[in-house]
Amino acid sequence: MDLDDIAARLGVPVEEVERVHRLAGDHPSAPLPAKADAPALLDRLAVRPDDAAEVMEGWPDSDSPLWTPELRWLLDRSIALVRADLGGHDWLSPGPELPRDRGPAWRHLYVYAYLALVDVVTEYHRDHGIDDPVTRVTLADLGRNLAVDRRMRREGWPVMQSWLTLHSRGGLYELGRLQYQRGGAELALHIPESGPMTPEAVAASLDEARAFFPRHFPEESYTAFSCGSWLLDPQLLEYLPGDSNIARFQQRFELEPYEEPEGLDADVEVRRFVFRTLATPLDRLPRRTALQRAVVDHLKAGGHWQWRRGLFPIRHG
Repeated sequence: MDLDDIAARLGVPVEEVERVHRLAGDHPSAPLPAKADAPALLDRLAVRPDDAAEVMEGWPDSDSPLWTPELRWLLDRSIALVRADLGGHDWLSPGPELPRDRGPAWRHLYVYAYLALVDVVTEYHRDHGIDDPVTRVTLADLGRNLAVDRRMRREGWPVMQSWLTLHSRGGLYELGRLQYQRGGAELALHIPESGPMTPEAVAASLDEARAFFPRHFPEESYTAFSCGSWLLDPQLLEYLPGDSNIARFQQRFELEPYEEPEGLDADVEVRRFVFRTLATPLDRLPRRTALQRAVVDHLKAGGHWQWRRGLFPIRHG
């Protein structure tokens, strides 16, 4: 198919279609699981029943009228694009953001790409001696993110479609309370929405990571844990108790000099993760927790949150 025609039919910039075409190249795609096996797979990936029903409704059957030639092209090439970078650990966009109000095939195209890569990345894990429980909990972040996207009235997915390529390439692992992204000299920490971030849970996760990566990726050498997050903004300590989970988490890190990341608005990210909404006015946001009250009060006072980056040595206690 002509790339200009594909872009026009998808309603996306041709530059994004050209990027997919270039990065996918001649690399092979991967087949989706059989439709009969999909419900069990979705359950294993912690996809909620309401989200699973939508995924099944839009399933890319060969005779489905929902799947136009341009959608099938994008699905095939998106899978190939991500598969070509198996083992990669940088952020990677699998394709253009699609108009998701055009139905389940459009809304969940990158979910189908993820499902097609489950067997590929599972084999990658096995090649590195990674136990099935780690594979299972890591890949089940799909269900968590679909649930978040539903709560956010479909405002969550543009970020999440790139985030989930880390899981499907073997670039990220969930070990207890935290997730760890490989790459460079540092292990980057990420904090999933999975309950209280107690010091005990964080310490146990860090200990697991200290053993996990030398065992399964002995050719890689990490000297520090790093984290880039609004959770490291020292301004939070003006509102939260000194013995709060967030304060205790911050105490682990030595912060780098502040520099506003290009293209990232910390106020937006705070609202995305604390309230799971970007559209609700400040006066209507909940104030049930100390963190929610801190975020709202700071913004209402005219303040702004900062995205901060910090590190601490791998062998630090």
